[in-house]
Amino acid sequence: MEKSSKRKNDKGTPSSVLKTGGIALAFLIIGYQSALFVQRAATLHIAAQRDHPDTVYITRIVADNVQEFDTVRRNAPHSVPVEHVRRTARRKVESFRFNPNTVSLDELLRLGFSEKQAQSILSYRSKGGRFRRPSDFARSYVVSDSVFRRLEPFINIPKVDINKADSAAFDGLPGIGPYFAAKMVQYREKLGGYSYKEQLMDIYHFDREKYDGLSDLIVCSKPRAAFRLWTMPADSLRLHPYIKTWQAARSIVLFRDNTPRAEWTVQALKDASILSAEDADRLARCCIADP
Repeated sequence: MEKSSKRKNDKGTPSSVLKTGGIALAFLIIGYQSALFVQRAATLHIAAQRDHPDTVYITRIVADNVQEFDTVRRNAPHSVPVEHVRRTARRKVESFRFNPNTVSLDELLRLGFSEKQAQSILSYRSKGGRFRRPSDFARSYVVSDSVFRRLEPFINIPKVDINKADSAAFDGLPGIGPYFAAKMVQYREKLGGYSYKEQLMDIYHFDREKYDGLSDLIVCSKPRAAFRLWTMPADSLRLHPYIKTWQAARSIVLFRDNTPRAEWTVQALKDASILSAEDADRLARCCIADP
């Protein structure tokens, strides 16, 4: 029995020694690799720039603290939806004055719209759509209430100057087609320039309802020249819409010839029944050159 037991112990000894040696060798290898890693890490500087958070820059420290560029490692690209969210999250949202009828794609992105939303606004414009008022922009389905509240103070839609606009600009106003656009230009020429916005209602069939529908979209600058009521000859005076007839024009000339200059007023023409009360009141509101 003792011989048998001893024989078993003798056979097991080499195996145990081999196993122990293998474990020791593994620890030696791990230790050596760790030492190499620590030594290499001590000579490396790892940094990332805030502007490029998905990029790691590695530099190697060599003699005398001189840094030498080693390599650049970039993370694997994300999926398209994830990249879009990452870009949107990093993008700085701005608020600045803009005209929704002329704002560019890049400017819409800066205002906080996604590329898809911006393209939708541009597509609406390309099909003839126009934002006449800030409220029109608010009704766009891609403009949320919160975004509109932020941007409303910055919306700048220029108004139409009825003394400078061409027929195309008039045609763009609500309720104004090519017919009325042409009439608005023609009547401006007869007047020598509009003096106030309500003169548009002098145009045939241009009623109060039509005027109220666009009055907040227009302005009236001073006409190019004041009406020379006190110096024009009769043949020129009669062309004015508020004088109309040869008789009224000749009567104004006679009034000037026989009345002291200090008394030359539109009210005096009205009192002398040279002009009707309606025409005199409208003429009094015009820009008239001094006597």
